[in-house]
Amino acid sequence: MTDKVLNNKVKKLKALQEQAAELEKSMKELETAIKDEMTAREAEELKSGDYTIKYKTIVSNRFDSKAFKTAYESLYNQYLKATSTKRFTIA
Repeated sequence: MTDKVLNNKVKKLKALQEQAAELEKSMKELETAIKDEMTAREAEELKSGDYTIKYKTIVSNRFDSKAFKTAYESLYNQYLKATSTKRFTIA
């Protein structure tokens, strides 16, 4: 692949990333508006045409690794596992 072709691919990728960011922002704004309306109506579930919209509180239990590390640092360190990944960036 020539430098020119590579540069064009990077330009296209950057343009698509910008479009995706704009779409993500629009999606978040719409989602927030819907959630605000449900909150105002004090509804966890609404019917709207063909759609059923749910906005419910979910309770889950998660392991607090920070607290565990503070209380049992040596045991925590025994179970650490090193991982490696590759990061792709364009600057």
